[in-house]
Amino acid sequence: MRLTKHVHACVSIEEKGRTLLIDPGVFDPRTPELLEEADAVLISHSHVDHMNRPALEAELAKRPSLPVYGLEPVVGPLAEIGSHVSFVKPGETFTAAGFDITTFGGTHAEIYPHVPLDPSVGFLVDNRVYHPGDSYALPDLAITALLVPVSGPWTRFADAVAFVNAIAPRRAIVIHDAAFSEIGLGMVRAHLGEGGHTKVPVELLEVGETTDI
Repeated sequence: MRLTKHVHACVSIEEKGRTLLIDPGVFDPRTPELLEEADAVLISHSHVDHMNRPALEAELAKRPSLPVYGLEPVVGPLAEIGSHVSFVKPGETFTAAGFDITTFGGTHAEIYPHVPLDPSVGFLVDNRVYHPGDSYALPDLAITALLVPVSGPWTRFADAVAFVNAIAPRRAIVIHDAAFSEIGLGMVRAHLGEGGHTKVPVELLEVGETTDI
């Protein structure tokens, strides 16, 4: 299994000629190309940094059969796409592009106490790679590769450290990092990397970098 880090929260996972794309957002200018290359798409929630709606709708107009999976809708952009999306619930298992997917969580992490919580779901791919969406929801399973959000209005290094240490994966890889400058990423390395506060050092991949899982 090969994982490629894209901009912010987006990753692609490839195995045996199949490509699964997770959370292609507006921050990545290559999102239209990534959607063209995908055999299935997972959307943790409909915030624009996780879902580029115009690009997704354009790809679905060309390829209506492209499988797209997202959290069961209430309101919002993902719900408005409607019939093109297969809606899933937390705790559900399904298959996308030949990958076995299990969902966890269901609620976005708190941003402000006075703002209602949005839906967000985490995806476990083939019992190996866990993308948590915008939360630190804990799957009660052994994880090979944990994707760790580190920047954004809802994140704290203390929570990211607790997330990694509670799961204790074989590997941990940074995502949700577009809000950080090089100085901020240096702080990530200091707090979550080698010699930091996590039991497993968190890795920072460059955009476009691929690693075998």
